[in-house]
Amino acid sequence: MKFYFYTLGCKVNQYETSVMQKLVTESGHSLTDSKESADIIVINSCTVTGESDRKTRQAVRRFKRNNPTCTVVLTGCLPQAFKDDAISLAEADILLGNGSNHRLIKAVERFFEKGERVVDIIPHERDDKFCTPTLDRFPERTRAYIKIQDGCERYCTYCIIPTARGWVRSKSPNVIKSEVADLVRNGHREIVLVGINLSTYGKDLGLNLCDAVDATAEVEGVDRVRLGSLEPDLFTDEMLTRLANQKKLCPQFHLALQSGCDATLHRMNRRYDTAFYADLVGRIRKAFTNSSITTDIMVGFVGETEEEFNQSVEFVKQIGFARSHVFAYSRRAGTPADRMKGHLENSVKEARSRIMIEVANGCEAKFLQSQVGLVCPVLFEQCDGEYWCGYTPNYTQIKVKCSDNLQGLIKNVKITEAKDTCCIGEIEE
Repeated sequence: MKFYFYTLGCKVNQYETSVMQKLVTESGHSLTDSKESADIIVINSCTVTGESDRKTRQAVRRFKRNNPTCTVVLTGCLPQAFKDDAISLAEADILLGNGSNHRLIKAVERFFEKGERVVDIIPHERDDKFCTPTLDRFPERTRAYIKIQDGCERYCTYCIIPTARGWVRSKSPNVIKSEVADLVRNGHREIVLVGINLSTYGKDLGLNLCDAVDATAEVEGVDRVRLGSLEPDLFTDEMLTRLANQKKLCPQFHLALQSGCDATLHRMNRRYDTAFYADLVGRIRKAFTNSSITTDIMVGFVGETEEEFNQSVEFVKQIGFARSHVFAYSRRAGTPADRMKGHLENSVKEARSRIMIEVANGCEAKFLQSQVGLVCPVLFEQCDGEYWCGYTPNYTQIKVKCSDNLQGLIKNVKITEAKDTCCIGEIEE
């Protein structure tokens, strides 16, 4: 049978899709890029916002309408968090949660054997163990993502993820080493560690994130280790010191901010204030040479006043992020924020998004300009017309003109010019 995969959401979802694709090929089936000719269409859903759910429902119905004879599998966070909503999607023939997507092949076989709908959604339990299978290769040729952590116990008022993902659980360092070794053998030189709440890695094992970084870096052939999104309040000075001593760690830190206003952060049930966040950024910049701080910024949260929004804007300017993902708050059924009073009109949220994006773009332009004149190692990934594109350790995108094949090579590049979202450079021989 031919399987087509459609993935919504985060890097963890992308990793889990890759795991399911591996299971498909190991079972003797094939993958296809054609949704029209696929026998099985697997939709790996995201449920972080109401908009995510809308996109999932739309995808399920569209795929079934355009390919009526296919078998549609809906898996991921939506069925895990909202089982009844998922069941109501009549076009979905097979329903799996993110805790059971490793049983994809068995579910498909059961569907064809019995000729009836399959629902395999298991609620998360506190004593769940990390059980996601490993990968030996990743679709990107030079960089590979590894899911090392699952679950979240933070309960931010706007977020449904603790319901969708369950409690914190972690991949053991020995399994990490083995998986990284396989990835290196298949040509991956940079390893990105990701999780639902990556900062809590090791809580269930008596370890912390530094242990995962060290385990990854110990594998021969790994040139770079990069971290996914992080919760700022879980960083200690001891961890920063230990990470700074790991020479393979890339000095890029994606610290989720959400808001630059203390009152808004309090309503969000975030565990830090702006003073703590600014101090942490200062400590990181002191510990890591030419580091970059990237972030997520939410605008239009419940009850956000004009004054609070302006405070957030000024804080973003103060930090000077290298890159920011700006998005408007979206109501999420089942969360405390959904029941709060003071939801803003979409027009207000859209206007604030435009303002914050402009501010964030200005910060990014200043950061890129600060890189001009530096000589940095660049891991090249792909050719974009006449330019080869790659990334520095701090995740600045670099483009150079070169007729040679630079795929997977690390070259020292002198940065000569800053563009809108990248820098231009010349290879130093």
